[in-house]
Amino acid sequence: MKKAWLPLSFALLLSASSVMADDDVAKFQEDSRKIVKEMMGQLGSKVQSEMKANGPVATIKVCKDIAPATASDFSRKTGQRVTRVSLKVRNPLLGSPDAWEQKVLMDFDKRLENENPANMEFAEVVTEPQGKYLRYMKAIPTQDVCLKCHGTPDTIAQPIKDLLNAEYPHDKATGYTLGQIRGAISIKKPL
Repeated sequence: MKKAWLPLSFALLLSASSVMADDDVAKFQEDSRKIVKEMMGQLGSKVQSEMKANGPVATIKVCKDIAPATASDFSRKTGQRVTRVSLKVRNPLLGSPDAWEQKVLMDFDKRLENENPANMEFAEVVTEPQGKYLRYMKAIPTQDVCLKCHGTPDTIAQPIKDLLNAEYPHDKATGYTLGQIRGAISIKKPL
């Protein structure tokens, strides 16, 4: 009789760990949303005030210096890796996605046909060679203000083009139109 209970016990254990994993992902996703909201709020506020005070050319420093520093601050504060990534990177050293992030970004582009980009997100538990991680990404849709530096060549003013060419010689982060997925905030938490 004991042998009959072993498979049932194992199945119950697997079921309980699956529910626990689902709960972990849901909690992680909820916490990640808060991080993204706070981070994007800070960056949006800095972009808006710099744009208002000094114009779009001066605003480039917000994305170049302040955005990576803000992501780094959130990484330190949360104990997780928080970063911005894109399929079309401006700075390959800071914005290049790993394989998982590339897959999610490509999926976001496909979902764009039927879904509001402001609501796009994805989270899951991933096993990588270094271990298990909770991973989360939230899409960054291209907004009107973004087009001043990320728009099509005919919509970007020459002084901005000149500064972008000087600061980012390998820039691929242009050619966007309103509402396209410009990239994502990515969060990675070790388990």
